[in-house]
Amino acid sequence: MSSIEYAGDVTLAIQVSDIDKSIQWYQDVLGLSVLYKVDEIGWCEMATKTKGLQIGLSQVEGAKGSAGCVPTFGIVDIGAARSFLESKDVRFDGPTTEMEGLVKLATFFDPDGNPFMLAQSLQSGLC
Repeated sequence: MSSIEYAGDVTLAIQVSDIDKSIQWYQDVLGLSVLYKVDEIGWCEMATKTKGLQIGLSQVEGAKGSAGCVPTFGIVDIGAARSFLESKDVRFDGPTTEMEGLVKLATFFDPDGNPFMLAQSLQSGLC
């Protein structure tokens, strides 16, 4: 048994250079919605379509994109999702890759260079 009692939610904190511009991008491009914003500390939390998973935007000087964690969104149709994002001028890291019988993956970036990934499972019945 774990000695940590989790509350059941996760917030992924992402560093951004302009919080208002980033809020607009995350709303328009990823379809997230603002939960709350605290101007005094340059912080905003946004709701995703996954219950209990939030994206936190933290405004910092010199945001250069993350080299660590890559949030990955499970997608029903990666081709359609990628086409939509490309219509919004979202930059991708090369073509969509496929691991035969397993998954299709496509990495993209927010305006500050933070990486995200789309993943379409090719396996049925797995969670």
